[in-house]
Amino acid sequence: MRARGISYDTGFMKNGITSRKHFDPETVERELRVIRDDLHCNAVRVMGGDPDRIELAAAHAAALGLEVWFSPYPLELSADEMLALFADCAERAERLRSRGAEVVFVTGAELSLMNPGFLPGDSTDERIALLSRPELLRERISEIGDRVNAFLGRAVDIVRERFGGRVTYASVPLERVDWTRFDIVSMDVYRSAETADRFADGVPALVAQGKPVAITEFGSASYRGAGDRGALGLEIVEYDKEVPVGLKGEYVRDEAGQAAYVRELLEAFDAGGIDSAFVFTFALYDHVHRPDGDPRADLDLASYGIVRVYEDRLGTTYPDMAWEPKAAFTTLAAYYRG
Repeated sequence: MRARGISYDTGFMKNGITSRKHFDPETVERELRVIRDDLHCNAVRVMGGDPDRIELAAAHAAALGLEVWFSPYPLELSADEMLALFADCAERAERLRSRGAEVVFVTGAELSLMNPGFLPGDSTDERIALLSRPELLRERISEIGDRVNAFLGRAVDIVRERFGGRVTYASVPLERVDWTRFDIVSMDVYRSAETADRFADGVPALVAQGKPVAITEFGSASYRGAGDRGALGLEIVEYDKEVPVGLKGEYVRDEAGQAAYVRELLEAFDAGGIDSAFVFTFALYDHVHRPDGDPRADLDLASYGIVRVYEDRLGTTYPDMAWEPKAAFTTLAAYYRG
């Protein structure tokens, strides 16, 4: 693969609540340096809902020589709010690009699932639940695609008025995106138990469209059986007003399983001719590791992060950071180095 990447969370914004409470420039720069030097990434997808934070992290990444995928991530926003966010971020991304950085603009992600107006449902959870009802989705697949493409047409026009680099969109298959308006075909792709037997064979079909293909999101949570759930690994988490508070049951830690999942998908992407891939994710900062006490309080089991985030201590491998690498960290570093 040309671009060996990982996503970096600056804080997902939903209903006024951020998933990353603490965000300081020194920590951001240090983590991005680890991503470059120790994980051997040459690209990073900087994600979040706060344009100031995205721009700050993207500037640090660019200064380190990383290819930056500038990725505003709207959650539960109206069409007008999304367009305003993209316009703001496109101007910021262009400032960075004009200083010599290699920047790709990602015009949102999974919009039909994460925002109202494309699928039935008043919340992200209600819309994602439709994925378990394929018969209903099949009835609406044309309508969904029409709505998504109509919106993306408006969004891309706004972005290209402000940004002169390559433009893409992090899609899910049900959206049937018209890729003629984009420079890169990008998809969030997870292997689940239902798709495992045909997953690798399906990858080459993604690259048959004549444009570079990026996997903008893939990965696994850290509990036994999480790989079988694919993108739905966070379903074991209980939330209170958008804040994760615990797990719905007791689960067994399986970092080796998470690492194997990441390696196997990278192998499939490499073999299938994928241009760029971004592991989801470096860290989920609100899904903290609590090794002591009630196992249902250990939110890291549900985290797709390749590091365990602490809330009350520093790590040992990186004594200045409040996290510790998981097995997937070592596996990813070895794969990208090789």
